[in-house]
Amino acid sequence: MIDLFRSLKVQLVLLVVAALTVAQLVSLWLFADERSLAVRAALGFEAAGRAANVARLIEEAPDDLHQSILRAANSPLVRFELSSTPGVQHTDHSDGGQVESRIRALLDDNFSRDIRVELHEVQGQILPLPHLSPEMAEMHKAMMRGELSAIEMNLSIAVEGSQWLNVGTRFERPPIQWPFYSMLTFALSAAALLIAVFWFLATRLIAPLRRLVRAADRLGRGEDVGVLPVTGPTEVRDLTQTFNRMQDRLTRFVADRTRVLAALGHDLRSPLTAMRVRAEMVDDDETRVSLITSVEEMQSMVEATLTFARGLTGSEEPEPVNFANFLDGLKSDMMQTFEVEGDPDYQARVRPNALRRALRNLIENALRYGGSAHVHHAIRGSEVVVTIDDDGPGIPAADLERVFDPFFRLEQSRSLETGGHGLGLSIARTIVRAHGGDVILTNRETGGVRATLTIPLANETQKKREPK
Repeated sequence: MIDLFRSLKVQLVLLVVAALTVAQLVSLWLFADERSLAVRAALGFEAAGRAANVARLIEEAPDDLHQSILRAANSPLVRFELSSTPGVQHTDHSDGGQVESRIRALLDDNFSRDIRVELHEVQGQILPLPHLSPEMAEMHKAMMRGELSAIEMNLSIAVEGSQWLNVGTRFERPPIQWPFYSMLTFALSAAALLIAVFWFLATRLIAPLRRLVRAADRLGRGEDVGVLPVTGPTEVRDLTQTFNRMQDRLTRFVADRTRVLAALGHDLRSPLTAMRVRAEMVDDDETRVSLITSVEEMQSMVEATLTFARGLTGSEEPEPVNFANFLDGLKSDMMQTFEVEGDPDYQARVRPNALRRALRNLIENALRYGGSAHVHHAIRGSEVVVTIDDDGPGIPAADLERVFDPFFRLEQSRSLETGGHGLGLSIARTIVRAHGGDVILTNRETGGVRATLTIPLANETQKKREPK
């Protein structure tokens, strides 16, 4: 599951969805705030208009009609009363200034009378609203979804006769709503963007990158990789072109080194043959035998060098093999006594002949210098791990890496029977590294040497063993 979220495709999709969600939430918040302000302004102006009309009627009607006018003007949400004292002691000059201007405009007043406005939010529980019947209060509460906050506005308008018209009203801030069409727009926008992102990722970005990953893996195994097509965005195109150039340089470098080794070995054959002929003509038997032995040893080294050079060419095509069967076949071919154990059923993509040669060198090395060979193979992660243990005296720690150098021999005698040419481990490591793996040597705590060989699994086997 964690690997899924590391995918570039999943991360970009989540980023797009998260950005759209945040944008939609901000849009809804701004919409709700603007809607709330608009509703409050409309209700405030409506209350101001009613107050101005009632004030005009009070001034124009006889005194005995004043109470009738007030009773007619009263409603569950707006209350009117006449008093000798103002209900508002000071004026709110924020939002209240707009309400005051509205009243003066309706009364055709040019600041000749005192008009006071007070606005404040109602604190605490405000449901049910005052002046509402129980049935209306419940209906109002259900309509507002139980989420109600209110603004209370009090007006005091000076009218003729040294009286004050005191007005009290309350209007609610509407709850945040989620319009259906807004959500539909969000869903359609998200779907369109995700389709565009998937198309772009699948065709322009992910596909070239995956092709590049597969090519790099094959190149690391020493397989032949053709020139990759240059497609996708500029950055991906530049990366692909760089890979193509790197592949060409590596191929030319390996080919040049191989040709040098092959040419050197080939050119040495002629003078060595001539030396062998002249050595046969020496009269002294002891000198003749010594010279012939030296020439034969040099010829053997030349042949080993040519063999080593041929092992670098990687001309054999890789193929998937059942590794347990592969090792059993190697044991039968070698006709030597050593133990093989490990997992029974998995595949690795290898060059069979080259890997057989590498394993043969390692096993023969264990049998020759350690007296025995115990081969174990298993899967560790995405690799095949083969260990070859012997029961010999071990290798000095300083020489554990040097033994892989060409022509390096721990055995100091000149005898090919005991020391060989010093190319066996070099060839084995070269072949295994051409497969994308490696070979290392370590001394066992119980005595002897352990050669650990690692090779990447075949792609099919690796996919089957990856956690879901």
